[in-house]
Amino acid sequence: MEVDNSREILKNCPNFTRIVNFDYAKDDLITAKLIRIYRDYIFKIDIKNAQEVKSVTDIDYVLGKYIDDYLFRKELRSEIVHVKIKKGLTFFDSLKAIVASILHIFDNYLENSTRKITIARWI
Repeated sequence: MEVDNSREILKNCPNFTRIVNFDYAKDDLITAKLIRIYRDYIFKIDIKNAQEVKSVTDIDYVLGKYIDDYLFRKELRSEIVHVKIKKGLTFFDSLKAIVASILHIFDNYLENSTRKITIARWI
C-alpha cells in the first residue's frame, strides 16, 4: 500500500477516527473484531476500483452508526455471529464477504426499523 493511497482512502472515511478510537468494553470482542476488520479492509482496497471505494464509504457510514445507535449495535452483534465465510478464500476476499454481510445486516435493520414505530411512554 502506498502512502498516497491511504490519504485517498481516508478522504472517503469521515468516521475513521471515531471508529478506531471508539471506547468499548474490554470484554467486547465483537466490537474489537469489527474495528479490526474495518481497518484491514479499508487499507487493502484498490483505490482505482469504484465499487471497492463505495464499499469503504458504506462500511465507514455503517460502523459510524454502530457507534451511535445502540439498537443497531445490538442487532449487528446478534446477527454477525451467524455469518458464514467459505473456506479457501484469500484474506481480502474473506474481508469483502464480511463487509458485504455487515452492509446487508444494516440494510435489513433499516428496512425493519422503519416498519416499527416506537411509542414513548410518558409517566
